[in-house]
Amino acid sequence: MARQTRQQRRARRAQQQPALAGGSPPPTPPPPPVRPVDSGDARPEPRKPEPKKEERHAPGSRLVRFVQEAYGELKKVEWPSQRGVVSGTAVVIVACIVVGIFLYVNDMVWKYVVQHILLK
Repeated sequence: MARQTRQQRRARRAQQQPALAGGSPPPTPPPPPVRPVDSGDARPEPRKPEPKKEERHAPGSRLVRFVQEAYGELKKVEWPSQRGVVSGTAVVIVACIVVGIFLYVNDMVWKYVVQHILLK
C-alpha cells in the first residue's frame, strides 16, 4: 500500500473532525475500479531492441579520451600531506608486525599441540 501524501492525510482528518463532534459519519470513498483480468491470449509482443548505431572513432581516440578523463579525476583527488603518508605507513607497519607476532605464536602453540598431544 502506498504511503499517503500530506494532502490526503489532511483531507481525512478534516472529514473525521465533524464525526468526532457528534455529526454524521463522513461518507466512505468508493472502492477503486477493478481492472478486468486478461484471458492470457492477448499478450503484447515483446519489444525488440533497436539496433545500435555504431559510432566511428579515430584510431586511438578512446585511449586519448580515457587518459584525459583519468587526468581530470586525479586533479580532483585530495592528496595527503607528507606527514599523513608517514603516519599512515607507520600504522600499517605496526599492524603487520602485531599480526605477524600473533600468527607466529599461534603457529607455535598448535605445533606443540599436534606434536605432543595428538601424535602421541
